Amino acid sequence: MSNLASWIRRRDEKWFNPILATHPEIKIQNAARCPVALDQMDALLLTGGSDISQEFLRQPVPDPSILEEPDLSRDKWEFAAVQNALDRGLPIFAICKGMQLLNVALGGTLRLDIPGHNLPAQKSHDVQPLRNDTSAAYRFEKVNSSHHQAIDLLADGCVVESWCATDDVIEQFRLRDRPFGLAVQYHPERGSLYESLFADFLGRINGK
Repeated sequence: MSNLASWIRRRDEKWFNPILATHPEIKIQNAARCPVALDQMDALLLTGGSDISQEFLRQPVPDPSILEEPDLSRDKWEFAAVQNALDRGLPIFAICKGMQLLNVALGGTLRLDIPGHNLPAQKSHDVQPLRNDTSAAYRFEKVNSSHHQAIDLLADGCVVESWCATDDVIEQFRLRDRPFGLAVQYHPERGSLYESLFADFLGRINGK
């Protein structure tokens, strides 16, 4: 049995549990509920959540109050997990906050507050139009993207695959030269449209 490490908030478990249950050969290690041994991790899933703590950002924060409910203990675990997964060449799938955290961990920066990307309809409805690079393995016309922060400087070793069609905010990137390293700003756990994306990620975990 392989171990998938993650930090999944209790309120998000209703989205992830049905997807992860389709692969009973993979054990979910949720650091939000109990300690996770990173040396036993076979893949890493970075999920949505509150803003990254100021201590981890690679940029000035003129107004710390703009950061929404940062969780320092979670950030400490996730940044350590990212480094471990990168060092060992493990599959990484990053979603929403996870995308931003992965970019920061690799040396990138964030736009700390942006307008027009956190409207209520965007949380669970595929309404935000995208532009996609033709090289992207996964290309969606519209997605359910909801967030108030976004990537500013993209980290080295990353390739942009999708942008918001209205303002070019980065919505998807991949890690170059890795079997599976994908980051998305939208929420694939919330819609059947994205089932093949999860199938690809879970299928790459040792032990399938």
